[in-house]
Amino acid sequence: MNMTYEEALQELQQIIAQLQEDQISIDELSRQSKRAAELIEYCRAKLRETEAEVGGLFEA
Repeated sequence: MNMTYEEALQELQQIIAQLQEDQISIDELSRQSKRAAELIEYCRAKLRETEAEVGGLFEA
């Protein structure tokens, strides 16, 4: 995935808003759910990576 954490989070928030407002058709629901799962995993990985980098700064 070639995007920033902020871009991924914004897209995820848009998908969630569409789901909450019933703006996603049944045909689109599966695709958007899969995309949301990808974005969540991407954001988690970025947070873990950042946490490890910041933690390494304080260990030196």
